[in-house]
Formats: sequence, C-alpha cells, structure tokens
Amino acid sequence: MSDHTETVRHEWIDYNGHMNEAFYVLIFGHASDAMMIETGMDERYREETGCSLYTAEAHVRYRREVSEGAEVTVRTRVLGVDAKKVRLALEMRTAEGTPPVATTELIMVHVDQRAGGSSPFPDAVRERFAAATESVPEWAGGAIRPVPGS
Repeated sequence: MSDHTETVRHEWIDYNGHMNEAFYVLIFGHASDAMMIETGMDERYREETGCSLYTAEAHVRYRREVSEGAEVTVRTRVLGVDAKKVRLALEMRTAEGTPPVATTELIMVHVDQRAGGSSPFPDAVRERFAAATESVPEWAGGAIRPVPGS
C-alpha cells in the first residue's frame, strides 16, 4: 500500500502543547480511506454497491508527542483478509527511518449498507487485499496491559 502524509494543524494541538489523541485517529482514518481507494473501494464503488468498510475494532498506541506543523506519514499494511474482514496495521512516523509516533491495528468489516449487515468482499477486492498482505509487525496483536494492582 502507498503511504499517506498530512501536516499537523494548529487546531489539532491540545492544552499539553502536542497533537490531541483524537487527531492521531483522524489521520489514521484518512490513511485507511486512501487504502480503500487503492484497493478499488472508492466513492464510485460505494455508490454502485452500497458497500463500505466499517471499523469494528481498533487498538491505538500513542508512542511519542507530535508538534504543530510536523509532517506525519502513515504506512498501511494489510495483515490478513477473509470473506468479510480485513486486518490492517498502520504506523505513523514524522520522518523515514525513525520510530513510529503512533500505531494502530484495525479490524475492518465489509458492510452492505443497503441490507444493513456484513457482506462478503467481491473476489477482485479480496484478491487485492490478499496480494498486498505483509508480515505482521512485532507490535501487532497485543492486548492492553493491566496496571499493576488492578
């Protein structure tokens, strides 16, 4: 998958002086939208089929602060696909070769909005996802660790 790049806007900065957590998720959402276009699930696809992807599960890890004006790039990886779901891993970085500032792992479900439920991917879309599948990064698949004493 190709990378998605955005610049951190002033209105995304919170009272701690760095990008608010909601805007990491917004940028990840823009990157997954770009992935949908790349795999053929663009606006035309959605209009013609009535189908789209819905995020069913997300695990976000905030690793480093990001300042106003920073350019962030999100790399999207397909980790697996089945008849109705795709598993993605997204890494956000401020520069090539640096550690991620944030990561998210998503389970997205193909939904027929007209019928009101999940629906199998068309073969061509599922095959594009399968062809783009990469190895699972070391950080993916983890659970939230409990706080000692809880």
